[in-house]
Amino acid sequence: MSHSFSIDGPDVWNPSTGPGTLFTRLAEAFVPMAGPSGIGVTPGDPDDHPIDGATFAEFTDALITEYRATSHPIQRALLEGFAATAAVLARRGGLTLPALNGPAAVSFRDIPGDGAAGPDRLAELMAGHERAMPV
Repeated sequence: MSHSFSIDGPDVWNPSTGPGTLFTRLAEAFVPMAGPSGIGVTPGDPDDHPIDGATFAEFTDALITEYRATSHPIQRALLEGFAATAAVLARRGGLTLPALNGPAAVSFRDIPGDGAAGPDRLAELMAGHERAMPV
C-alpha cells in the first residue's frame, strides 16, 4: 500500500503508507501556523492526495519563512523535516517558493537563540530528501 501525491495533475511523490500518512497528518498540524495546505483526498481513495498548487505554494512558503526566521532551536528542528519535504514536492510541481531565497525575516515570537537559518541548511535537507522520495 502506498500514497500518491500530485500537484495540479502530475504525480510528485509516491511514498509508502507510513511516510505518506505522517506527511498528511503533519500538514494538518501546521495549518494553524501556515494556513490551508491544499492537500486533498480523493473520495473513495484515502491514499490519493491531489494538491492544489497555489494553496500548497503559499502554505509551504509560510512554513519556510517561519523556519528561516525562527531563532528557537526546537521550533526550527520541528519545522525543518516537513518544510524540506514540502519544498521538494513544490519544486517537483513547478511551484515558486520565494522564502527559499534572500534574507530571512525576523521572528518576534522567539527566545534568543542561534539566529535565523540561512538557506544552505534547508537546501542540504532538500537534496537529501529528493533522493529518498520516489515519484
